[in-house]
Amino acid sequence: MASNNVVSLEDHQNADKTITAIEKMQSLVADQMQLVNDTILKRMDSPVALIPELAGHLINSGGKRLRPMLTLASSKLLAYEGKKQIGLATAVEFIHTATLLHDDVVDESKLRRGKKPANLIWGNQATVLVGDFLFSRAFELMVESDSLRVLQILSNTSAVITEGEVLQLTVANDLSTTEETYLQVITAKTAVLFAAACEVAGVISEEHGEEAEKALEAYGKYLGIAFQLVDDALDYNAKRATLGKEIGDDFREGKITLPVILAYRRGSDEEREFWKRTIQKLKQEDGDLEHALELLTQHGTINDTIERARHYGAMAKDALAIFKDSEAKDCMLGIVDFCIERAY
Repeated sequence: MASNNVVSLEDHQNADKTITAIEKMQSLVADQMQLVNDTILKRMDSPVALIPELAGHLINSGGKRLRPMLTLASSKLLAYEGKKQIGLATAVEFIHTATLLHDDVVDESKLRRGKKPANLIWGNQATVLVGDFLFSRAFELMVESDSLRVLQILSNTSAVITEGEVLQLTVANDLSTTEETYLQVITAKTAVLFAAACEVAGVISEEHGEEAEKALEAYGKYLGIAFQLVDDALDYNAKRATLGKEIGDDFREGKITLPVILAYRRGSDEEREFWKRTIQKLKQEDGDLEHALELLTQHGTINDTIERARHYGAMAKDALAIFKDSEAKDCMLGIVDFCIERAY
């Protein structure tokens, strides 16, 4: 297993590209992102002091705000010169934050971006209610866009995210879960918000038409799938610690992710019994995580998960082919590499 920690010159170069990609995106949307940050602070304010305190704990905890940046970058890709993207990017961030707050309660997470999650500080009830508050604020911002199509996209997205959470609960600890069902879960939980974040920019940039909307939706969807595949691979990778998360959280919670699905399918009868005990029955002992890592490495499931991410990343890049070359397009292509190269 020690060989997995060796970082080649190529990996260092990839890391440099990753930094450049995210910095380019941040630079591209810096002025507008400041307006989004101002709107976030304004709209999460409340005379009930616990609401901005709890929401701010997560919102200010160091996330890159990738989803709202995608809304802003997509608007720039289309040369949109209005202001509606500011409110919509804020709505996207509120939806994302609300789902994270709810996730922490459902998953009983011990860390979120390297910090204690809100529910372990303020309790489950307050955390769920503040998540509901942020959803409500998001819907206010959607309405202010004066677009029924935007309202339809983002409200449907909120419903699909919840469906994804429920679907994940129904397959929890279920080792018979297929790769197809897993992809349904991560598409609903993660990719649809990436897709909506990009697509709404096409809606407010009215002159570009349905082709641009669908291309942006496809780009965001495939990017989101790639992002979550890498995230699930990282749960079994030492790099996880640098992202403020513990290695093996998914294992300890019995989550069914692609690395485990593949390892279970490829394993011997003895190995399958190990997965049944640790994932299905959640009867875990000292050394089980280390053994799980050995099996995942032996069967190449982490690398295969990342290769699938590369496939979806390529599809995301292809979706942008209809747009003319520009700084925004370059940034959006680069962010695909950023999402995948987090694994190195």
